[in-house]
Amino acid sequence: MTETLEVKELDQVVVRFSGDSGDGMQLAGNIFSTVSATVGNSISTFPDYPADIRAPQGSLTGVSGFQVHIGAGQVYTPGDQCDVLVCMNAAALKTQYRFAKPGAAIIIDTDSFGPKDLAKAEFKTEDYLGEMGIDPDRVIACPLTTMVKDCLAESGMEPKAILKCRNMFALGLVCWLFDRDIDIAFNFLREKFAKKPAIAESNIKVIQAGYDYGHNTHSNVAGVRRIETKEKKPGRYMDITGNKATAYGFIAAAEKAGLKLYLGSYPITPATDVLHELSKHKSLGVTTVQCEDEIAGCASSVGAAFAGALAVTSTSGPGICLKSEAMNLAVILELPLVVLDVQRGGPATGLPTKSEQTDLLQALFGRNGESPMPVMAAMSPTDCFDAAYEASKLALEHMTPVVLLTDAYVANGSGAFKLPNLAEYPAINPPYVPEELKGQWTPYMRAENGTRYWAIPGREGFENITAGIEKDSKTGAISTDPENHQLMTNLRKQKIENIEVPDLEVLGDKDDAELLIVGFGGTYGHLHAAMDEMRAAGRKVAMVHFRYINPLPKNAAEVLCKYPKVVVAEQNTGQLAAWLRMKVDGFCPAQYNEVKGQPFKVADLTAAFEALLEK
Repeated sequence: MTETLEVKELDQVVVRFSGDSGDGMQLAGNIFSTVSATVGNSISTFPDYPADIRAPQGSLTGVSGFQVHIGAGQVYTPGDQCDVLVCMNAAALKTQYRFAKPGAAIIIDTDSFGPKDLAKAEFKTEDYLGEMGIDPDRVIACPLTTMVKDCLAESGMEPKAILKCRNMFALGLVCWLFDRDIDIAFNFLREKFAKKPAIAESNIKVIQAGYDYGHNTHSNVAGVRRIETKEKKPGRYMDITGNKATAYGFIAAAEKAGLKLYLGSYPITPATDVLHELSKHKSLGVTTVQCEDEIAGCASSVGAAFAGALAVTSTSGPGICLKSEAMNLAVILELPLVVLDVQRGGPATGLPTKSEQTDLLQALFGRNGESPMPVMAAMSPTDCFDAAYEASKLALEHMTPVVLLTDAYVANGSGAFKLPNLAEYPAINPPYVPEELKGQWTPYMRAENGTRYWAIPGREGFENITAGIEKDSKTGAISTDPENHQLMTNLRKQKIENIEVPDLEVLGDKDDAELLIVGFGGTYGHLHAAMDEMRAAGRKVAMVHFRYINPLPKNAAEVLCKYPKVVVAEQNTGQLAAWLRMKVDGFCPAQYNEVKGQPFKVADLTAAFEALLEK
């Protein structure tokens, strides 16, 4: 008689995979996310990379984590703490247990908890569970390494290659715990390793072994659980990272505008994946150049913009410092350029794999002279597609460089992305110089909205040269006239101020909120979740989130000054709050600031916001 296992229905669950950098935790987490997204679950992920390039195996600083939150309904964050923690070695348990809920199930590879492993992880005794106060009944302890070796004993694979499959055993076990369809994982691996089918089949065999281990031993200290999607929206979906969505957004904008896409870039964490992704799409009219440095990357993109391409340059905060001179060149030439800044921890090298929002003031002011340019920020991994498209539209239609801010959390995180219908996206209409101006056109002649006309080189009758020195507004010739410089400064400033961006949307209790939560960029999900929790507890709370930071939405002052208490929450020491105080008379908000290199925790936000309301 076959025993029927009870399957619990849950609304949401958080799983965290952790192990050495070489243990494949990111791949295991990505596959589990893909499996969940494919069946319609909402997902939010957080890859937590170590800052070390290659820390010693088994060391505390070398632990890599991947956290995924899956839900039947909308989920906004990867979760504060996990329900299931996978620990591939002792160091992972030592460093990652703080991310687990008190009653979380913990999966460990007992083969990686020997005396040497425990010593590297700085355990004082061999009773590592007791030392950390972990209830053994919550632990699924299995000799994972031994079982993988046995599973692949006849595969002919090298011992090192066999050990690289350990992550797939853990994935199989987790798939069993959550009643996942492992055929989706099999298809993922067959596609990923299409040119190496033997590797794909070996990994598939190990996933099946992990799944069978859970089934045969009933390793269900957490209970076998299923997360059914409540609201299924028809369409084709994929699990997409923010960097990949950003790359696709640029491709879509170039296609919509009828232009070639050019990316001039220099590899830098965490922006490099955008360069990697775009380099795969030459067939779509994409040209990528990996330049010798950040300055060359930006300068080559300015040249591509002059030549008539949708020009993009990508980097992180340290690269923005270096690109500033070439960005200024694009400002004075009034050429369309998108500058992608995937923010990371700083200053200097700082925390290159961690996330912050500390480049905002640099994006707004980090250039010499009066150098205004639009600045906008993506709110989530999937929003990166729309943000890249809109940044490109702004640059092309207003003949200006545009800074698009994302961050490491948004760029490396992923979500369930419904493939868009490009026909539904707004047109992109660059201000090409009209043919009727032939013979009277000069390089700084403008359209009615103050935007300079774009004359593509090679167009007969519209030949022109330009440079970084100030030019006469009427003739385009070099000018050092004081009045002309004042005029050109005003024209460049007014052009940005004339850009129309969508009004702020107030979420939550927009009519009678006691507290307004304000944020920008990648903190959207955490602030939204905090608002939802407070409203569920009976508080009157509203929220606005800035996607467009320069120029500000027209209704910004009205909204910000409407509520009795306002808090600006950001992952820096108060840069958005400072900008809003500059732009909105009488605006004096409370502030919530963290610079930890980690995403906000919803519990910390709600506690701080409750304290504000109690004052």
